[in-house]
Amino acid sequence: MSTDAAPIAGQSHVLVVDDDGEIRRLVAKFLRENGFHVLTARDGREMNATLSSAHVDIVILDLMLPGTSGLDLCRDLRKVSQVPIIMLTAKGDDTDRIVGLELGADDYLAKPFNPRELLARINAVLRRSASDAAPSARGGAGPRSARAYDFSGWQIDLLRRELINPAGIVIDLSAAEYDLLVTFAEAPQRVLSREHLLDAARNRPASGFDRSIDVLVSRLRRKIDADDSDEASSLIKTVRGQGYMFMVPVAIR
Repeated sequence: MSTDAAPIAGQSHVLVVDDDGEIRRLVAKFLRENGFHVLTARDGREMNATLSSAHVDIVILDLMLPGTSGLDLCRDLRKVSQVPIIMLTAKGDDTDRIVGLELGADDYLAKPFNPRELLARINAVLRRSASDAAPSARGGAGPRSARAYDFSGWQIDLLRRELINPAGIVIDLSAAEYDLLVTFAEAPQRVLSREHLLDAARNRPASGFDRSIDVLVSRLRRKIDADDSDEASSLIKTVRGQGYMFMVPVAIR
C-alpha cells in the first residue's frame, strides 16, 4: 500500500488496486502527471485499509487479485459505499465484465489498455458521480431549469442526484444507474435505442456488440419495479430489436 505526496486542494483521489507492481507504478505515475492524487493497493486487504483511513473519489479495481477476487471486493464495497468503481478485466472476457456491472461497477476497461482511455473513463465517471454537479439535459428532452422528475409516486431530485421512492426513502443508485434513469425520465414513452442509452448513461460511444446497457437496465428494474420478476409490469419495457421505453408519464418540477 502506498501514497504519493500530500494532496493538493481540489485534486481527485484515485485508488489503484492491482497485484502487478509494474501496472500500479505506471498507472499511478500517469495519473499523477495528469493531476490526480493516487493511492495504490496490492490486494483486498490493502484496499480496505486504505478506504478506511483515506478519502477516495474512485477505485480502479483489477478483477484478478490474490486472495479475495476483484468481483467479490466490488460486491462487498458496493454494500457499504457508492464510491465509483472501474473494473479492469481480461481482454474479451465478457462474462466477468457483465458480472462486474451486475455487482455495481460503474465502468470497465479490458487489459491491455491505453492509459489515455483509462483517464477518459475516470473523468467521465467522476463527472457523472459528482453530487454537486448540475443536472444535464441530454438530447434536449428535459429543461435545464428542472429540479425534479416525478413518476408513479417516485421522485428524482436532480439537485441532490437522489431517487426517492413513494414511501420517501432514498434508494441507492450507482452513477450509471442514476444517469440511465434520468435519460429515461427525459424521454418518457419513447423508444430509446441501446446505443443512445449507453452513450447517454455512460458518456462513451457504444458498439453494436456492447450489451452492458442490458445489465444496467436489469439493475435499475430491480430497484424501481414492484415486481421485478414480471417484465410485463415493469416501468421499463423492452422493445424487441429496437431498445427500451420508459412506460409511465413524467412530471417536471
